[in-house]
Amino acid sequence: MRLVWGIVRAVTEEGEDRQRLEVALDDRSAGSAIAYPKLSGPCRVSDRVLLNTTAVDLGLGTGGVHFVVARVGDGGGVILDEPSGGHILKLRYTPLQVDVLTVEEQDSPYHEIMRDADSLGGMPVACCGLHSQVPLVAAAVKRVDPELKVAFVMTDDAALPIALSGIARQSCEVGLLDATITSGHAFGGQYEAVTLHSALLAARHVVRADVAVVAIGPGVVGTATPFGHGGIAQGEALNAVAALKGEAVAVLRASLADARPRHHGVSHHSLSALTRIATAECIVAVPTLPDDLAEQFDDTLEDAGVWERHVRVVSGIGTEKGPSTRGVEVRTMGRGIAEDPVFFACAYAAGDVCAHLAHGVQYRDDSREGRWQI
Repeated sequence: MRLVWGIVRAVTEEGEDRQRLEVALDDRSAGSAIAYPKLSGPCRVSDRVLLNTTAVDLGLGTGGVHFVVARVGDGGGVILDEPSGGHILKLRYTPLQVDVLTVEEQDSPYHEIMRDADSLGGMPVACCGLHSQVPLVAAAVKRVDPELKVAFVMTDDAALPIALSGIARQSCEVGLLDATITSGHAFGGQYEAVTLHSALLAARHVVRADVAVVAIGPGVVGTATPFGHGGIAQGEALNAVAALKGEAVAVLRASLADARPRHHGVSHHSLSALTRIATAECIVAVPTLPDDLAEQFDDTLEDAGVWERHVRVVSGIGTEKGPSTRGVEVRTMGRGIAEDPVFFACAYAAGDVCAHLAHGVQYRDDSREGRWQI
């Protein structure tokens, strides 16, 4: 960890949940920083701020920004006093622990609902491996039926503040997402939940969503090992949905543009989640691909043992221009749909499948033979 004092030179982005700042550091460097007003209070030009520079120093993919730990107010005293009304702490036992009002706790207006909630009642849930898949899934759901209500559940396996996500905020603004729920130590959603399971139940019984989308926040950890990566969270989400009697739909992570062998074609993240972590049967959504590519993907999934455990549903969505994201710009590793159409197609396919499930289409039978096609 590295903490450095600095001075705010400009506020370049102003928001209730997030500010972007230009800062001059005491080590004579300069850079950009993000402040979360709910943790530090709002920053102003000339404020003295304590910055965590660790990610930038390590060259990690956090957008090249520092993060404000604390700010010096008007000479001392209380610089932030905004109780949430709740008694659950997130970021517990750290200097930045924050109180939130969760849907489950006794003071919540939803406590009675959550006390009796124990089933998703078959609600389809798209379980993503990456944060960037969320608006793509939602766009495909809304193309089938704009009236379907979509809730995003963000887990705590990557970025913790949902305010870091521009695409989550924009997706809410344009109506791709109808509600956000942050679970575990993730925080800042329209609803807060103690666990992933409660967050899913809140999506069904509090938000009254027709479809839920589960994903980590921005950023994903990878170590080129079978289990040391953020994709494991996808398998855990699939299990949670099954345990709550929902319809779990896996969103494949796949790419033909990624030069890294472990992520070229179907990513090892998806294969690990589906074959080593997900213990319950789920639906795997597959886009319509050219014959040679479809065969390649199918062979990869077959050889990994995916089709021995899970149900294949092929969506009519292919690699052509997909559903509208209503102006929300989505990129994966810096690539848009023109550079990596397969990545986008896989996420769109999952949303397409979820929308049809929400309309009562069934993709299971006792024979487990053949391939389901939308």
